[in-house]
Amino acid sequence: MRVAFTAPAAVLALAAGASVSSCAADGGAGGRGPEVRGRATAPVERLRVEVVQTLPHDPEAFTQGLEMAHGTLYESTGIAGRSAIASGRPGAPPARRVPLPAPLFGEGITVIGPTLWQLTWRDGVAIERDTGTLAELRRVPYDREGWGICHQPHRGRLVTSDGSSRLDFRDPATLRRKGSVVVTLDGRPVDRLNELECVGDTVYANVWTTDRIVRIDADTGRVTAEIAASGLLGAAERRRADVLNGIAAVPGTGQFLLTGKWWPKMFRVRFVPAAHAPGPSGAAPRSPAATVRTPAATVRTAAATVRPPTTFAPSPTATVQSPTTTVR
Repeated sequence: MRVAFTAPAAVLALAAGASVSSCAADGGAGGRGPEVRGRATAPVERLRVEVVQTLPHDPEAFTQGLEMAHGTLYESTGIAGRSAIASGRPGAPPARRVPLPAPLFGEGITVIGPTLWQLTWRDGVAIERDTGTLAELRRVPYDREGWGICHQPHRGRLVTSDGSSRLDFRDPATLRRKGSVVVTLDGRPVDRLNELECVGDTVYANVWTTDRIVRIDADTGRVTAEIAASGLLGAAERRRADVLNGIAAVPGTGQFLLTGKWWPKMFRVRFVPAAHAPGPSGAAPRSPAATVRTPAATVRTAAATVRPPTTFAPSPTATVQSPTTTVR
């Protein structure tokens, strides 16, 4: 979760067994990393989003993690000194909101029964919380940049991303790494994997700085579908918003909630074949210039501008971005 500010905002495991362990070669995003696998020949599906419902979303929320569980929507927001975790009903102001102490930078979240994990970006810790109160229960060391996280309970593992092309598999109790896999599309690594959502053996991932979501076979790392999510916001809304980031499956429906950093809306969507799906809101897709950032945009720090207040009833501490705020 990183800085990718657009124009006027200046400012969007165990059970894996031996097959996972065999690809657990360690190495950072710039190193060799784990073995690239999953070169299956089945065609990659091309999907688009079809909007089922449009909901309001706090335009001051720098969304880094999103998850639906127990009928509640949980959202983690970033920016050092303004990070928080919140819970409530989709489309409604949060019923609970707990700020993170500075300088922690909130990142991805996932629910495990009565508790949840919240990652931090470069702070070297993950925070376990009570899902009811959001109170902090404990912190554990975290050995990489925290970006996305999701839970595969039937496999006894967590899946995490760090902005590279790798997914790591972790122990749900300790967050220690147990293995990893490189994500590939047509045999080529897909980097900038960001917010994650686990559905069965599949992982959905936002691709940072784009309006793309990829569906991944977590065991092989192979991308099985690309999902186009452009056109959700109108032109005026895009000028104030940052990148798409936030995907949460709505249990039992086959639908998902999508939003982004500083987005004024959240969308309940289904994924449908691209050939049969019109633009999600009748809007034209973003131009390449709006969806692909230059190399300079991959730098994780930027000067944010002061934005006018909104009427969504955001937290008082989240209404103004400091000119020196460090964000991703």
